[in-house]
Amino acid sequence: MSGVKELGYVVYEVSSLADWERFGVDLLGMQYGGRTADGFTLRTDEKAHRWVVTEGPADDLVATGYEVEGEEALDTLVARLRGAGVEVAEGDAALAAARKVDRIFVTVDPMGNRVELVNGLADAGTPFRSGKLLGGFVTGAGGAGHQVLLAHGVSRETYLGFYIDLLGFRISDIIVEELAPGVVADLIFLHCNGRHHTVAFGDMPHTRRTHHFMVEVTDIRDVGLAYDRCMDARQPFEMTLGMHPNDHMFSFYVFTPSGFSVEYGWGGLVIDEATWEVRTLDRLHSWGHRPSAVVAELLAAAPAPNGEGH
Repeated sequence: MSGVKELGYVVYEVSSLADWERFGVDLLGMQYGGRTADGFTLRTDEKAHRWVVTEGPADDLVATGYEVEGEEALDTLVARLRGAGVEVAEGDAALAAARKVDRIFVTVDPMGNRVELVNGLADAGTPFRSGKLLGGFVTGAGGAGHQVLLAHGVSRETYLGFYIDLLGFRISDIIVEELAPGVVADLIFLHCNGRHHTVAFGDMPHTRRTHHFMVEVTDIRDVGLAYDRCMDARQPFEMTLGMHPNDHMFSFYVFTPSGFSVEYGWGGLVIDEATWEVRTLDRLHSWGHRPSAVVAELLAAAPAPNGEGH
């Protein structure tokens, strides 16, 4: 079944453009793409943009651009959505130009998230250059990265009907972990290419549409360097260094200026569709990924060397 081939870009509405430019460029090592009518863009590769940052009060995800392989596949996908009773509107030339794509159709998923289905995401006119990275970001056939979105009470059957049956995603795996007595994290991970997951969903207590977006780097040293930059800048961390058992990503989570997180990682698993088997795992983290406050408390409580007091 033809469907989405990759996550092309994300659009965020943020209350402080200056804080976001510093965060994306100086801390994460992205390249400033250019000014737009209401914000700016960020690059992580040869594409014109991967993140579109607009000014406004939401401080949240406002759109996800999923790229489809060519015009025929895009028409087929739109017809399938409309055949299932999903409303889809074709974007005008101005929207296509703003998103740097050939064609664009707009719909919403069952949680109300705006979904932009596009083809022909343009390359930038200049090579990608980061002022911070030793290597680069992992994009290519895996797309811009992955994101975890909140289900907000919508049933799994309902949103999987949209993402799997209509958009063509496949299940990678499921993680169910009891975090505390009566508190269960239950997440499902979906892929549309070799990247272990492009989108995942959980029904966690979270006020925003998005929990985090993941960017992956080619050089493990860049994870440590970005970690230090965020630490030195006193950017708040959600979770310190650790690794996931399903996608094997070595990463940390840092809060954006808007309050949701970015996962900054290296070494993510690439799926072989021919041999992949869906599993249910019982933990979100193989090791690490501890909340920063917990780490600070443990370090403060550690005894001083040679038995000296604090």
